[in-house]
Amino acid sequence: MEKVSKCYLGMDVSKLYFDVSLMHVVDHQSGTVEYNRFDNTAEGMKTFKKYLQHHKVPFNSNTLAVIENTGVYHRLIWGFCTVHNVPLYIGNALHIKNSFGLVRGKNDKIDSQRLCRYAYKHEDEIKITQALNPGLLKLKDLMTARTNLVKHQSATKSYIKELGQFQDKSIQKLMEKSHRAALKGLATSIEQLEKDIEKALKEDSSMYTNYTLLKTVPGVGHITAVYMLCWTGNFSGGISGKQLACYAGVVPFSERSGSSIRGKNKVHKMANKDLKKLLHLCALSAIRCYPEFQDYYQRKVSEGKHPMGVLNAIRNKIALRAAAVIREQKEYVNNYKKAA
Repeated sequence: MEKVSKCYLGMDVSKLYFDVSLMHVVDHQSGTVEYNRFDNTAEGMKTFKKYLQHHKVPFNSNTLAVIENTGVYHRLIWGFCTVHNVPLYIGNALHIKNSFGLVRGKNDKIDSQRLCRYAYKHEDEIKITQALNPGLLKLKDLMTARTNLVKHQSATKSYIKELGQFQDKSIQKLMEKSHRAALKGLATSIEQLEKDIEKALKEDSSMYTNYTLLKTVPGVGHITAVYMLCWTGNFSGGISGKQLACYAGVVPFSERSGSSIRGKNKVHKMANKDLKKLLHLCALSAIRCYPEFQDYYQRKVSEGKHPMGVLNAIRNKIALRAAAVIREQKEYVNNYKKAA
């Protein structure tokens, strides 16, 4: 009878290098954990490949690699696993940390060993991360750059405006003159980035189709649609409406326990705050422009509901509709009819 052999990789990634712990499991019997460190560079990836080949690690579904999401530092590993068909799970650092239970001490070697054991223990419930999509990555980088420039632009304008309330007008004019070139440069850069974003969308037919569908949802505009595509991986993995709403922090959770704790339902602070802010603007737009949401808002407020609670419900509705049009691959159809 042929033995079942699997390999588990736990990798702790940093800016300069990444630590790897490797464990072979034969017929459900785990072996010793091998450890090594590699440079987080293109040359380091070549050395890493030779290391895997030397230890007879199969480049197929019999191998599972686990890393924590580090922003940009894990991109080389992600690309390596995509090219060599190695299943990779990029997990949330807090979620993985909580799964370890009560632990003491940490360093790069220990962290990689813990990730290796996490891969072994949680293999059945791990959802493999989608392959690296260069087009999506490019779009995400462009959106991040645009967000940063808009924040700088807003901060500069706000500073100049507030300065005029507490300083002489001549000083304010001097500051406006000194910042004029910077503000003009920021505006030009933002305009160019928006053109690049539109171009990047059209280069990928799947992303552009989903972008077009999202814009049919009431209240959802250009920026919100692109942001949803970026931070859901173009809705990869079949993200449901409830998952999207929870990720955006617009789902209320109960605070009840026994007979003494009777808290109100409220949203959780752990959420994507930027997406939540965009959905809030979408909700305000929907209330102004769409009768369905206008009537819903007025009816709930007249029933005694708190206005912010009603707004949150509308944010939730928009998130559910956004996921629905992607799932069905159909434009949003407004079937709302006001009762006589």
